[in-house]
Amino acid sequence: MKAVLIHEFGGPEVLRYEDVPDPNPRKDQVLIRVKACALNHLDLWVRKGLPGVLLPHILGSDIAGEIVQVGEYVTGLAPGQRVLLAPMHFCNRCEQCTAGHEFTVLGNGVDGGNCELIAIPAVNVIPIPNALGFNEAASVPLVFLTAFHMLTGRASIRPGNTVLVLGANSGVGIAAIQIAKLFNATVIATAGDDLKMKKAKELGADFVVNHYQQKIGDEARKITNKAGVDIVVEHVGAATWNESMKALKPGGTLVTCGATSGYQASFDLRFLFARQLALLGSYMGTMGELHEVLKLVFSGKLKAVVDKTFPLREVRAAHEYVEQSKMFGKVVLNP
Repeated sequence: MKAVLIHEFGGPEVLRYEDVPDPNPRKDQVLIRVKACALNHLDLWVRKGLPGVLLPHILGSDIAGEIVQVGEYVTGLAPGQRVLLAPMHFCNRCEQCTAGHEFTVLGNGVDGGNCELIAIPAVNVIPIPNALGFNEAASVPLVFLTAFHMLTGRASIRPGNTVLVLGANSGVGIAAIQIAKLFNATVIATAGDDLKMKKAKELGADFVVNHYQQKIGDEARKITNKAGVDIVVEHVGAATWNESMKALKPGGTLVTCGATSGYQASFDLRFLFARQLALLGSYMGTMGELHEVLKLVFSGKLKAVVDKTFPLREVRAAHEYVEQSKMFGKVVLNP
């Protein structure tokens, strides 16, 4: 089969489109023909070099396709079914894995979906409705699960909260805006240009701040009549951290799942304890939360946004496109 491998860490030039042996699935696995694999910033980080990644390696966490073959021990699934794959990979035996706290991600700790065929444990295989296209299905799992866990599992969103969502054009931002609106929250989103600001409003954002031209914290306080916001959904990191903290009301919560602009953030501890702020880390979510958020997607209450598709052989161009942050929504590779 054809696949994209990295044999060394570096820029988009290390991505190689080449022939590799077809996978040989175990009796408890399902063989999937990949129809779509969405990109995430995780793909860029792994490509540049993360601890624990063994080379050569296949990227790709968000996968949708068709079942080709079902292992002897697998029930409830059949060849020809249209499916998406849960992006987490776990032993399903130890205390931490079964509690949903300790696992790796497809395309990170293990090979992912930048390929034509993938063998995967049956627990990861989730049938999708016929109305959901492969590109849309591949655009859902990682980011919608992440945003859902951030808002419901970690920040404990309540109806009527005011939520600041950083990076409305990102997958997590797009999901967080929609999920917050399900709770009748007032949503303030940030975006980098007029077109992205317009699209954020179309998704449901009540207010939009240009994060290149305006101070996020000051604008959030103006919008809330100096009160501040209940929750900040952070995944940008160093470039926005202090503005995000400034936007919080006393007793507010900042929840973060990433650091696309840099990992180092510093702040005055007195500000943290005097205003009784909560800083929460969030990493993906549980299998139960994935099934919960997928019900909302399958029913049409939440919608994936696909910005652009690339053939798998053009993976370098796709990575360059994501690195330049040109997209509003997901960038998808099609084998």
